[in-house]
Amino acid sequence: MAENHLEEPAEAPAPTDPSESPGTTADEQERTALKAERDDLYDRLLRKTAEFDNYRKRVERERRERADQKITDLMLELLQVVDDFDRALTMDAGEGGAGYRKGVELIHAKLNDLIRRQGVQPIESLGADFDPNVHQAVIHESSPEHREGEVIAELARGYTMGDRLLRPAMVKVAKP
Repeated sequence: MAENHLEEPAEAPAPTDPSESPGTTADEQERTALKAERDDLYDRLLRKTAEFDNYRKRVERERRERADQKITDLMLELLQVVDDFDRALTMDAGEGGAGYRKGVELIHAKLNDLIRRQGVQPIESLGADFDPNVHQAVIHESSPEHREGEVIAELARGYTMGDRLLRPAMVKVAKP
């Protein structure tokens, strides 16, 4: 006897999840999420790298500024010694003071050489026009033989280090 087998119809496709758009699979969604995460991490890496570079530059700049400030402080102290020598050299040493004067002149020359090697240069003021950027007027004096605003005496020499003013020259200025 022949068995009558009825074939069951093939199963209908399972209904798709309405949240999935047509043509998008779970793998594609995961890939998109991974790409977004990768892009976010890459952006954070770039930002951290830039922050570190800025930090390194700031630390280096601060280190240079501290070193410059220490040199400036040292030079200002040395300039006080140079000022003392300048004043001592203007005094009359008397008859027996020739050897003393020669010693003071040698020390003075060594100190001036030291500060020049450090890049410190004196400001030439005598006979120049008064410049408030490099001069500090301490005395104004009437002088018919000098033009108005001319520096007629230097009370304390001014100095620069590179393009930076260490100390302005204290000067006497002619007025009409």
